[in-house]
Amino acid sequence: MKRTTFTSVLVLLMGLSAFCQESNFNKLDSLFSHLESHDRFMGSLALSENGKTIYSKTIGYADIDAQQEIDEKTKFRIGSITKMFTSTLTFMAMEENKIDLEQTIETYFPNIENAHLITIGNLLNHRSGIFNFTNRKDFLIWHTIPKTKEEMLQLIAEGKSVFQPNSKAEYSNSNYVLLTFILEDVYKKEYAELIQNKIVKPLQLEHTYLGKKIDTKNNEALSYGYDGSWIKKTEADMSIPLGAGAIVSTPEDLNKFATALFNERLVSKKSLDQMMTFTEGYGMGLFEMPFYDKKGFGHNGAIDGFSSQLAYFPKDNICATVISNGNRYNNNTILIAILSSYYDKPFDIPRFKYIALTSEELDKYLGVYSSSEIPLKITVIKEGTTLMAYATGQSSFPLEAVENDIFEFSAAGIRMEFDPENKTMLLKQGGGVFNYKME
Repeated sequence: MKRTTFTSVLVLLMGLSAFCQESNFNKLDSLFSHLESHDRFMGSLALSENGKTIYSKTIGYADIDAQQEIDEKTKFRIGSITKMFTSTLTFMAMEENKIDLEQTIETYFPNIENAHLITIGNLLNHRSGIFNFTNRKDFLIWHTIPKTKEEMLQLIAEGKSVFQPNSKAEYSNSNYVLLTFILEDVYKKEYAELIQNKIVKPLQLEHTYLGKKIDTKNNEALSYGYDGSWIKKTEADMSIPLGAGAIVSTPEDLNKFATALFNERLVSKKSLDQMMTFTEGYGMGLFEMPFYDKKGFGHNGAIDGFSSQLAYFPKDNICATVISNGNRYNNNTILIAILSSYYDKPFDIPRFKYIALTSEELDKYLGVYSSSEIPLKITVIKEGTTLMAYATGQSSFPLEAVENDIFEFSAAGIRMEFDPENKTMLLKQGGGVFNYKME
């Protein structure tokens, strides 16, 4: 009798939990309808549990001019989520005794400064000290032009070291381009072939491969920025990011990949534990992705107008991935909404109310701002009645007035609070607050 009563209560609770989750998914649908109606997001997302998709959504167009709508098989450039694949291949090579994490890289790259001190492990967890080539001032001039291996090595070598190897951590795409070349050297195969043979085919990922020039006829999405309407972005040539950011995929495929990785179907537990060892915020191809008391792992990515975010939670074996090809709303906020729906946590549907300003009213904000707290300078310009900003070596982004002298770029969670009289600006992003002064 007691067992029957317990079972009935358990069934009742399970039913109630399913009802709450379904209700929250309805709210999630409302959020995405709201984002779509305000031109805030184009892209695709998926939530999986135990490797099976339990929620997915697509919004917007893969090709606006052709009115080609995004569907669940539309493929996107995933940017730095690619690093999870490269790290996985690196640990596979280690398990096959082709490399060692403690070996230095001078035999592969004798022209790289401090190569005799930098280990393969230092490349994986961004402790190499090698300059990040995407921070070069001329990067946006040549990033659309194909590069050979020799040209990429020269560009990376020219940047030299920015700190002594293993003395601290600093994100550098150069690390994972070098890992690409190491993998190709030890396997005597191209990176694209390694991805296919060692990850894609075993996991039956139908929509994942190393990208080339975007082909909309193959259901590959173009990417867009926004300036009153969606405007097509330029395409980086994929010979440049390689294992740092050149893979194209779908949210469903990425969820399958992450689930397989964390369930030890690709590398051993020992390797996975090493990937999940964090020093100064960096694992080996992974970031920590906390949500309330839940511990998640994954990566984010950005390339051209694409942005992406993946988070896997081992305890519950769930994975959520968001990929956008046009975004004026923070992907992390979207990811939080997806996870809130699953875990029955509250989340808000945003109100989009902004102040319209004339071109003349924007003049008082224009100029170059610098900070003693971080090295990035920020230049503020205007295009018509839109305030624009860009950091050193990066693309410009639009700012929207939310209050007097306060502007936001919600896609990246950026808030700028200006004081025109004192020619200062407060930059807020990701919990950080930085003081800037007009030069």
